[in-house]
Parts: sequence; structure tokens; C-alpha cells
Amino acid sequence: QVQLAESGGGLVQAGGSLRLSCAASGRTARSNAMGWFRQAPGKDREFVASISWSGGSIYYADSVKGRFTISRDNAKNTVYLQMNRLKPEDTAVYYCAARSDYSASYQLMGYDYWGQGTQVTVSS
Repeated sequence: QVQLAESGGGLVQAGGSLRLSCAASGRTARSNAMGWFRQAPGKDREFVASISWSGGSIYYADSVKGRFTISRDNAKNTVYLQMNRLKPEDTAVYYCAARSDYSASYQLMGYDYWGQGTQVTVSS
């Protein structure tokens, strides 16, 4: 089992920045590929970014490419999502997820463990 706890959400003006953190604990937490997803009201959960266990493979959704950066610190069992130039359409609950696999993936069904989510609200 892997437990995930997100933090760092909040309210920010358009053009601002936030950094989300996801602390992982439990068995094999260090060897999991990790991802960030988000879900806006009335919409399906969608892929944002993913990083392999080594950090050598990273994927981004087109909507966040060039603005968001995913990274990880395996010594701290923590994954980060740095979000810059935020837009109102980035408003959503952001979820951290872990795979029982080393490789990154953009597919929601490829993730086995999920955090509770953290709210990000971007005002115009």
C-alpha cells in the first residue's frame, strides 16, 4: 500500500504561481512512477503530468506544457508540481497518484493509489 498526501493548493490570481507537493509513504513508495491529475466541477478527471521513478521520463498535458513542471525528490518520497502563469481554466481539485510501475503514464487507469486532492482556484 502507498499513502499519498497533497498540499500547497489555494487561491491565486491569474498569472500567479503555486507549488503542489505530494508526500508518499508506505511500501515501495520510492519505486513508483507518479502523476498529477485534476478535476474541475462537472468535468472528468484529466491528466496533468507524470514522472517516472528515476525522473528520466516526464509527460505533460498539452494544456499545461511550458507552464507546469513536475519533479520528484526520492530521498524525501515527495513529488512536486510547480504551476506558473496560472489561468482561470486551471481551477480544479488536483490529485496526486502513484503507479505500481516504474514508468510514467498519462492514462488515469494506470494508477493504483490516489491522494485526497487539493483545491486550486485561479481568479481572473
